[in-house]
Amino acid sequence: MTRQTRQQAIRRLACSGCGTKFTCDLSGNCWCAEEAGRKPMPTEGGDCLCRDCLRKAVSRSSSPKA
Repeated sequence: MTRQTRQQAIRRLACSGCGTKFTCDLSGNCWCAEEAGRKPMPTEGGDCLCRDCLRKAVSRSSSPKA
């Protein structure tokens, strides 16, 4: 992968949950790949979540329903 292609694969985002700014590496080396558990997909019209919001969403989705 060339340097230019690598730079294009990295996106700068604002978390759709809280607005925190972070990067997303589309080449498959994104920090979210290190997170344990089943990750929720972005909501319609939303985008990726920051590490804290992703962990909260995973926790909510894995909690038993009452």
